[in-house]
Amino acid sequence: MTAPTRAALYLRVSTGRQAESDLSIPDQRRQATAYCAGRGWEIAAEYVEAGASATDERRPEFQRMIDAATAKPPPFDVILVHSFSRFFRDQFQLEFYVRRLARSGVRLASITQELGDDPMSTMIRQIMALFDEYQSKENAKHTLRAMKENARQGFWNGALPPIGYRVVAVEQRGQKTKKGLEIDPIQAETVRLIFRLALEGDVHSGAMGIKSITRHLNDAGIRTRDGGRWGIAAVHKVLTRTAYIGRHRFNLRCARTKERKPEAEVIEMAVPPIIDEATFTEVQARLKARNPAFIAPRTVSGPTLLTGICFCAQCGGAMTLRTGKGGRYRYYTCSTRARQGNTGCQGRTVPMEKLDTLVANHLERRLLNPERLEEILAAVLHRREEWAERRTGHVTELRRRAAEAEAKLKRLYDAIEAGVADLADPMLKDRIAELTTVRDQARADAGGYRRDHLRALAQRVEVGQGEVRIMGSKTALLRTLTAAAGGKSAASGVRSFIPNWRPVGDSNPCYRRERAVSWASRRTGHEAGAF
Repeated sequence: MTAPTRAALYLRVSTGRQAESDLSIPDQRRQATAYCAGRGWEIAAEYVEAGASATDERRPEFQRMIDAATAKPPPFDVILVHSFSRFFRDQFQLEFYVRRLARSGVRLASITQELGDDPMSTMIRQIMALFDEYQSKENAKHTLRAMKENARQGFWNGALPPIGYRVVAVEQRGQKTKKGLEIDPIQAETVRLIFRLALEGDVHSGAMGIKSITRHLNDAGIRTRDGGRWGIAAVHKVLTRTAYIGRHRFNLRCARTKERKPEAEVIEMAVPPIIDEATFTEVQARLKARNPAFIAPRTVSGPTLLTGICFCAQCGGAMTLRTGKGGRYRYYTCSTRARQGNTGCQGRTVPMEKLDTLVANHLERRLLNPERLEEILAAVLHRREEWAERRTGHVTELRRRAAEAEAKLKRLYDAIEAGVADLADPMLKDRIAELTTVRDQARADAGGYRRDHLRALAQRVEVGQGEVRIMGSKTALLRTLTAAAGGKSAASGVRSFIPNWRPVGDSNPCYRRERAVSWASRRTGHEAGAF
């Protein structure tokens, strides 16, 4: 007696709307079961794909079925579908999988499009597949056109909204309910917090980068909309999404390839804003400034105080770090001169510690002196001393911590040299590693704290033959001092080079000409020049 043909049912719908129509999963199952019963086939397996397009192969149940069909031996002899379009709406892919199945002895059959295995049937199937593919593309084109017009009129098209918004019914048009977005008051606060951290940080830090914001949210127990932990990509998406300033961008990328579409095809939909445009613009500028594509990572996080902002006044080239005596001495030197010698540039080479101290002290004593601050920000003058003391105290504490760890390490090394302790002891090794980490981290934090505060005030330092010019932005200075007045850190991250707070007659009436710190005067104990 011949064994009955074993059939696998593949049931698929593309959308929820189809699931409610005559192509629903139960209806396909009913027709397939009746078809098998009429031919005496045995149903060996069933694969259900709800809400998956047949234009590509990224369908979990489809792939599970193909894996089973190409196993040795396959658990079924035929795959039964309602129509070939349920299997694939791409003529090339349809034929590819039909031939792949045939090599394993499995054929594809359709309830509504019965064909044989002869060449004529193969040609008819291929023609049907071409029409299915054409119809699929036409439907997609018309659907997208309707969705673009829907977005153009300010209505939501049904995707998951950006965090901070929720979908609500706004209008009834016949049988269709038009949807829109409104602000979700709870999640919107999380969005505002993320932007606030990017600009100001919290009470313990200055402006935060994306990694720091992610860590802050997770440490504070603030979860995403679905209750998960925040990731770097999710935070970056929040900070760069124009929806938060009232302009949601629809049709930005191709749904299949994820490639960005031309701007002419993108539709801007008006939504209620959560963030003001000035805040959003400032955050974008900071993200760009931190982007390694625009500025090297070492410029943002390097341990050298003037990294990325120190330039040769003669040729405009960066001042790079050079060492001598095996690293015992460190210098800033003109990069052009370092590469090409004196013929390239006559720029200076300056001891690193000397220039660092000069720039930091000058900013502290001259830019932040009471008379000058009174001219710029009289309202926050009384908070400057408190801010400076807090900053100094923080750095002092970090240095104390580093010195304490260094002293403990010295005692351990002395014990090892005296033979009191054994370096091979795993616990001793762990303790040395722990203290070394504490010491190095405290030193790095202290240096970073000083560096961040300096960068909040100065964005460019030019080293000339007889002078050093320190330049920065009035806007940056105002923001720094305002942050100090509000009890926040003045560290404001990496800023763009906009040197416009150098003294001029209109904004600084007490200083009629631009002057600079003179190296010659410094050697005699006097400081020439002021901001």
